[in-house]
Amino acid sequence: MRVRCVGGIAVDGSGRLLMIKRGHAPAAGTWSVPGGRVEPGESDEAAVVREMREETGLVVAVGPLVGTVEAPGAGGVTYEIHDYAVTAQGGVLAAGDDAADARWLTPDELRALPTAPGVISALTSWGLLAGPG
Repeated sequence: MRVRCVGGIAVDGSGRLLMIKRGHAPAAGTWSVPGGRVEPGESDEAAVVREMREETGLVVAVGPLVGTVEAPGAGGVTYEIHDYAVTAQGGVLAAGDDAADARWLTPDELRALPTAPGVISALTSWGLLAGPG
């Protein structure tokens, strides 16, 4: 079974990425791109806006698709995750929903933290984590 998911990739003027620490499975306790499941009848764009607001407290504008990854889940589920560029337009950064924390992280800070499987390789392949590591 495939489950369509979305993520929002925000980069600030200093090159820091907006990341969340997952509060629940899958990959609880690891850092990842904010996002989640697309609800029935919901567009990817609407899902990104909703998930970013729920997990980070920020209101975002959704840009182009950055990339797509697949992640295995429990019970034979495959999460098909479509990550979109987003720009913060309002709100106050605060962890919410299933996020245990939400922060702007430099590439080096992110590499030093436990991350969800595939996050570093995907961000690197998309040109978002240049530099050491």
